[in-house]
Formats: sequence, structure tokens, C-alpha cells
Amino acid sequence: MTTISVVPPGLLVADPTPCCTPSGSPAMSAGRALELSKQFKAIADPNRLRLVSLISSSPGSEACVCDLTEPLDLGQPTVSHHLKILVDAGILHREKRGVWAYYSVVPGALNTLAGVLSESCPTPEMRPA
Repeated sequence: MTTISVVPPGLLVADPTPCCTPSGSPAMSAGRALELSKQFKAIADPNRLRLVSLISSSPGSEACVCDLTEPLDLGQPTVSHHLKILVDAGILHREKRGVWAYYSVVPGALNTLAGVLSESCPTPEMRPA
């Protein structure tokens, strides 16, 4: 429903002030938004989030796929599927050693995601009045 305001002749009306002040920073490109959305979707799954946590807290910050099935109570094919999604999203690095694959967190990948969230959601002190 549209509301129409009628102003009597001779009455001065102040210019409406904008409800929000532009941030001054350029908007995120569509390509960057697509790239980031793939990374956020990858870690949004509870099992994949646990995998990242298990790997980053493992000795040497790396883990073999054989060490990740039991803590998640999932089969090796399912764990491998989740790991592939995380690798394809650029969150994990995969290194083949013999018959086993070892995974580690890509340096800076999680910091980048955290940085995007902190830039997009300023603290109350940083919000325009």
C-alpha cells in the first residue's frame, strides 16, 4: 500500500535525511561474493566444521583421513566427500603420501572468512549514528 502525503501550499518542508550513511567502501564484486559463498557453504555443515576443528587442533595441524573417521563416527567415503568439498572451497590443502591423504588448513583461509564477517558486521560503536 502506498501512502501519499499532501503538503499545504506555503508550508516549507525540510529535505528528508537519508536513513543510512554510505560506508564509503566499494561493494563486493559478484565474483568475490560467489567465491566467499562457496567457502561459507563448505564450513556451514556441522561435520565439515568439526573436520576443520579436528585438523587444526591435530599435532602439526594436519591429519590423515584415516584419523578423522572415528571422531565423527562416519565412514571413510563420507569423510572423504566432506574433505573434498573443503579442499575445493580452498579451506583445506590435500597432500598424498603413499596410499593416504593428509589434510591441513590453508594458511589464512579461515582468517579471510573471519575478516569478511567483521567488515560486514561493524560493532555498535562503528555504526553510523
